[in-house]
Amino acid sequence: MGRGMYPPQPTIYINNLNDKVKKEELKKSLYAIFSQFGEILEIVAAKNLRARGQAFVVFKDINSASNALRSMQGFPFYEKPMRINYAKKKSDAVAKLDGSYVAKDNKKGTKEKRKAPEQGGEAKRVMEKAMPMMGMMQGMMQGMIPPGMQPPAANNVPPMPPKPRPTPPQTGSEIPHKILFLQNLPPETTEMMLTMLFEQFPGFKETRLVPGRHDIAFVEFEVDQQASQAKQALNQFKITPKNAMSISFANK
Repeated sequence: MGRGMYPPQPTIYINNLNDKVKKEELKKSLYAIFSQFGEILEIVAAKNLRARGQAFVVFKDINSASNALRSMQGFPFYEKPMRINYAKKKSDAVAKLDGSYVAKDNKKGTKEKRKAPEQGGEAKRVMEKAMPMMGMMQGMMQGMIPPGMQPPAANNVPPMPPKPRPTPPQTGSEIPHKILFLQNLPPETTEMMLTMLFEQFPGFKETRLVPGRHDIAFVEFEVDQQASQAKQALNQFKITPKNAMSISFANK
């Protein structure tokens, strides 16, 4: 690969990504599979040709980044094995993809110019765009912004209580079955995102979404025992900070 392993730090660099995947879909899928390792502050990808097939995932701490690197190295992501390294440093990672990066031999006289987008509104813009979002629903958008980035509530205006979610008409079972029933999925869930989560378990066959219902889905395995293993590992897995996936066995 021609690139040695850099010292551990909270930002990981990923390449060999499928460059046919759209930018927003890529970021949502990366969030879905990496959020299990810890809090993600931002995910950075770019549209330009030179940076396609690459992304940076910024965790809150080094331990989360290290666990993600060890666990996901070589993971088949959109049919291509991911190559993961620690980034050189966060500022370079962001600057390279937003177009403000300056090579070290050309830095003289441009230091202040480069610092401005990292410390000002540009950094905030990159942060907000990096988080998974779809449908532009206010409640989901609020839940997808990392802690500390939410705008302050207006003075004298009490927060609106969240609307209760309707109880799905279908209920799962605790009797082992090769088909799993998934609930409490966020609106941006796609078949590909769920497939990437479950295909790491032996016996995975397919994922089925329910037309007209974004919050439920079915995942099928070859035998009951394989489905039980996936259920035990991924039940209550947080696809987003506000959506812990509930898994039960489908009714026989």
